[in-house]
Amino acid sequence: MELVPFSDTAKAPAQNFTGDVYVTSIKTPTDPSRLTAALVRFTPGARTNWHSHALGQTLHVTEGIGYVGTRDGKVIRMRAGDTVWTPPGEEHWHGGTANTFMCHIAMLEATAEGDPTTWLEPVTDETYQAADD
Repeated sequence: MELVPFSDTAKAPAQNFTGDVYVTSIKTPTDPSRLTAALVRFTPGARTNWHSHALGQTLHVTEGIGYVGTRDGKVIRMRAGDTVWTPPGEEHWHGGTANTFMCHIAMLEATAEGDPTTWLEPVTDETYQAADD
């Protein structure tokens, strides 16, 4: 057993997010485990681009209120304590509401090749505003 070293918080890369999003790594994959986990903080109005994960993703909301949306237009409103799972390959986005911060722990499994995330185009303001109505 070992204590995982502290990880600095970093601003998420602008090419994959709209608005200000901050990530603190909790766990990076180390053989034989492929678990990756991070605390992700979304400022009001901030959100991911559309993306998918090769092996799915679990989000556990720790603070605030946020959304997860899928290509078919389904939107789940998440609150602190909620856990949402997206299946492998499902294109989705997530973020805070227009007026509320949202923090979640993002958990997923890396593939043998490494990062399991496929980043796509930004979520349009129209799509985001429809979720926030």
